[in-house]
Amino acid sequence: MSKDTEYRFGYILLLSVIAALGGFLFGYDEAVISGTVAEVSNQFDLNSLMKGWFVSSALMGAIFGVLGGGALSDYFGRKNTMVTSAALFAISMIGCALAPNFLMLVLFRIIGGMGIGVASIVCPMYISEISVAKSRGMLVSLYQLAVTIGVVGAYVSNYYLLHYAMDHIADGNIDPESSNLTHYIFVAEWWRGMLGVGVVPSLIFLIAVLFIPDSPRWLVLKGRIDRAEGILGKIYNSMSEIKRQVAETLEVAAKSNSAGYAALFKPGIRTAVIVGVCIAMLGQFMGVNAVLYYGPDIFKDAGLGQGDAFFYQVIVGLANMITTVLAMFIIDRVGRKALVYYGVSGMIISLLLIAGYFQWHEVMGIGSTWLLIFFIAYIVCCAGSICAVIFVILSEMYPLAVRGVAMSVAGLALWIATFLVGQLTPWMLETLTPAGTFLFFAVCCFPYMWIMWKKVPDTTGKSLEEIENYWLKDDIKRTARDIEKQ
Repeated sequence: MSKDTEYRFGYILLLSVIAALGGFLFGYDEAVISGTVAEVSNQFDLNSLMKGWFVSSALMGAIFGVLGGGALSDYFGRKNTMVTSAALFAISMIGCALAPNFLMLVLFRIIGGMGIGVASIVCPMYISEISVAKSRGMLVSLYQLAVTIGVVGAYVSNYYLLHYAMDHIADGNIDPESSNLTHYIFVAEWWRGMLGVGVVPSLIFLIAVLFIPDSPRWLVLKGRIDRAEGILGKIYNSMSEIKRQVAETLEVAAKSNSAGYAALFKPGIRTAVIVGVCIAMLGQFMGVNAVLYYGPDIFKDAGLGQGDAFFYQVIVGLANMITTVLAMFIIDRVGRKALVYYGVSGMIISLLLIAGYFQWHEVMGIGSTWLLIFFIAYIVCCAGSICAVIFVILSEMYPLAVRGVAMSVAGLALWIATFLVGQLTPWMLETLTPAGTFLFFAVCCFPYMWIMWKKVPDTTGKSLEEIENYWLKDDIKRTARDIEKQ
């Protein structure tokens, strides 16, 4: 039987799409906040730091989510952990829509952040573990594609909900004292509706996950071989391939025979964890989340009205989604590292152009259309490189026995950096000016490029077991050299 007919790609794709719905929730939560910042700030009289806290409170929740998400997925399984993620997000969306004060609003934002933090760990991990090496990059990229679809969904939802509210207000159909819940959420305080509609995709995700199996690799690790073989039988057509997959997983699990956070300090594993933490953190200081969270505010700083700022943000989100689709189909052909080299180079140029626009557009008489073009160029380069690659690399570079906790450490680094960007961006825009802020993002691209060049192996086309052996063999060689020196 040929390699191309050994597995049922349609079944793998179905499981991957369902798991990727967690990415939709991630993207929705990231982007929906951009439409609510100004209104919530006015209603609760927030200064720049409190405005940053409103945005970044969910990111603080995500930090707690990734701290526990990996351990939960290693103990209870990938499926049960995804169910937990969906439930947390649903609770958050309902709570945000009905929060009676700013304190409760922040609390429910933190709960939602915990959900997306868990999802950012377990969803790519699940897809990676049920995929075949030939198409793993594309399938894990479905998660990032779902993130971008969630971003666009939030922008479009914000745009139409804003116009819905404004039309009713213009017609005089607003009563702040009305007891009608729909009127209260979608007209009188329309930002509540923007946050609240996220309950719909969270419930869809929750129901869909109930119907998928757990990761066969996780089941093998837990000694549930019969159950794992049953699931692998739905993926592979050949019993010999099923047996080979189980044997290979058992072999690499035996090599890294300890689990938990203490195992992360073992030779080989430690190196992989440090590299993962570096690329996870640096990737957040290159501007993408500042654009996602504060895009309308940034566009308004350039002189656009509220409606136009929201519309520009929709266009940026569409460019993000379309580029992610293209990256998804070429990531297994071009390779992870090549995408980063091309994309980050383009990001540096685009960020410098955006900084230059804010510094000199009034003197040079450059219109806001050019700012949109520069932002689209930046998003295209970013979505086609670091955004498409990061979750793929993190989900496949760690040994099976510690994959959950290692992903938690990398995810923790990612969300701490994202929290800092979310918290500090309003202050940076105010203190450094938009020009200085985007110049700072451009400078941060250089160390990221160096680490990808020097420290990260290209995992394209390799099985998870081959990648695991790479890190273990690398440290065996270094240990041998150390012994020779003694």
